[in-house]
Amino acid sequence: MNSILKKVLTYLVFPVIIVGLTYWIVKSVSAPVEFNKMKDYRTTIAVQRLKDIRDLQVAFKNVNGRYTADIDSLINFYKEGKMKIIMQVGSQDDSLAVENTKKLKKRNPRIKPEQMLELYQKGEKLVFKIENEMPVKDTLFNDRPDFRPDSLAFIPFCGERIIMDATVKMVSGVKVPLFEASMPYKLLLRGLDNQLRINLDAEREDQGRYPGLQVGSITAPNNNAGNWE
Repeated sequence: MNSILKKVLTYLVFPVIIVGLTYWIVKSVSAPVEFNKMKDYRTTIAVQRLKDIRDLQVAFKNVNGRYTADIDSLINFYKEGKMKIIMQVGSQDDSLAVENTKKLKKRNPRIKPEQMLELYQKGEKLVFKIENEMPVKDTLFNDRPDFRPDSLAFIPFCGERIIMDATVKMVSGVKVPLFEASMPYKLLLRGLDNQLRINLDAEREDQGRYPGLQVGSITAPNNNAGNWE
């Protein structure tokens, strides 16, 4: 019996144990590597979305004097809104245009940019700035054919709506508009190794950092910085 038992252990049980231990070791080593790889990939996409939201919020504030806490309003602003753009006509490197402009303003100090534009269009060499109103969608992200404004409402890879807020806070006696947009890791990293995600959240909280990605802040002005920057 001892001989038979020894053969069973040698040829059946031990190999199974060794294979199982090898699998466990490989999995324990590869799991964090795969987790970090997917985390970095999702972070890249999420950060771009938060940057787009920031750019739209800044444009929204320039038009409305405040930020918005409603992502749908922000998306509609992109689709239907207009913003004023300051355009320079002519070149400061053109000495003749600069000199002509000085003489024109000296003759007519109250001349308006619209009047100068008429002269410029008739062929007169001038250099000046003019304010023009343009649709937001023709101004922002128009160099990105893959830009989809409706996607801004959602956290990538999970379909949950982005967390966004806005307020006006007194800072040194001055009213300062603030906003923040957030994507917690528990949503952004949904479907990945949950224990590793929990460990990541705990690590961030121990460091006093938000457990996820965030741009702006409604509690402390930070010049609309992202916490990845």
